[in-house]
Amino acid sequence: MPSDKVYVRTFGCQMNVYDTGKMYALLARDGWERAETPEEATLILINTCSIREKAENKLHSTLGEYRGLRKRGQQVRVGVTGCVAQQEGEAILRRYPDVDLVVGPDGVPHIRELVARAQAGERVLDTDFLALAGYPFVPDVDPQASKLHTGFVTVQKGCDHKCTYCIVPSVRGAEVSRSADEVVAEVEALVAQGLKDITLIGQNVNGWGKGLPGDPRFGELLLRVGAVSGLDRLHYTTSHPSEMGPDIYQAHRQLPNLVPHLHLPVQSGNNRILKRMHRLYTREHYLDVVAALREARPDLVLGSDFIVGFPGETAAEFQQTLDLLVEADIVMSYSFKYSERPGTPAPRLPDAVPPEVAGQRLTALQTLQRERSLAWHRSLEGRVFPVLVEGPARHDEGVIAGRTPHGAMVNFPGSLEQLNQLALVRVTKGFTHSARGEQVGSADLR
Repeated sequence: MPSDKVYVRTFGCQMNVYDTGKMYALLARDGWERAETPEEATLILINTCSIREKAENKLHSTLGEYRGLRKRGQQVRVGVTGCVAQQEGEAILRRYPDVDLVVGPDGVPHIRELVARAQAGERVLDTDFLALAGYPFVPDVDPQASKLHTGFVTVQKGCDHKCTYCIVPSVRGAEVSRSADEVVAEVEALVAQGLKDITLIGQNVNGWGKGLPGDPRFGELLLRVGAVSGLDRLHYTTSHPSEMGPDIYQAHRQLPNLVPHLHLPVQSGNNRILKRMHRLYTREHYLDVVAALREARPDLVLGSDFIVGFPGETAAEFQQTLDLLVEADIVMSYSFKYSERPGTPAPRLPDAVPPEVAGQRLTALQTLQRERSLAWHRSLEGRVFPVLVEGPARHDEGVIAGRTPHGAMVNFPGSLEQLNQLALVRVTKGFTHSARGEQVGSADLR
């Protein structure tokens, strides 16, 4: 009899990618093999994200695709996991009679038992938040982690900040930190599999330490992880500006393998809008944090997130966002028009910005960002960097792609045998989103 196989379709952020790996690892204990395509699976899980709009539409179309497999005679059970599962819960079971299980993010540690119940014919709903005391972070490592170019390791889950536009506290729950020993052990396991690049993740990653004995700081965790033998590059995301402090600046100053690239979302450059967003910092504080980071690591490259067209935003306030992008020297960013998320306070705010105005502002911000990204990539021309190979380039045969320590994507001629290896590459041409280069040698930073 052929083995049962599970296929997980993953949408959204690094936390979802991480949760998918954990589900594969846990189900492997019960003999589940990883299906490479949905057509060969006996269990399909859709790991959903609700941060951006149209999440439900994406779920609906994906479920329709997999229902087609059943119509063609494939014996397969289908489950919905992740943030949309948490948000919609029983409504998914009512709307889709052929969905077998609905599991929120806190159900991941118990996915084996939940799947077993579904296999026995029960329609399963699990959207309860687990108790914070003794929260069961999963130690199992994704069986295919070594095939990735970076290993994700969660250090905390949930968020207590309650930004008025954000649904994360509703679908991921309150903050809880993982012990430093568990984090270091998982990093060591991934490095032992050959990974040189590790990203510490959490909804509020630099808020790590709350509730742990001794009230440790995130900078202390960075120092411990940075000391793991064989780890060439250490990243962390996503950070909240209000949680930055001297301990983190010291880690950037002290750790050579803590990359000089940081994603630090600001969302708006105007203090009134930041207050409406409940971001808990001002424009001035954000710029002070950036200055302190660059004092600790002068070559730091900064990325960010922006929301334009937030309720009440005026043209002058939007201009302050454009000005901050330049003043903070942000070289890459993700930007979006504000969109209402169910269950958040922002939709109740007055003075909604017309969609066409928000669209014009988004175009203006993205145009400015592209200009700055192009200028930054061109500033790399002629310089040599250690590039960690991530895989094939998107378009060119015989060309591979990887990133510099500063986060620049470089495409250069090479072999896929160099996957997860470091190559010395001279940048020959900068473009808006990437650069072209030529290999001048190999690198080993350990």
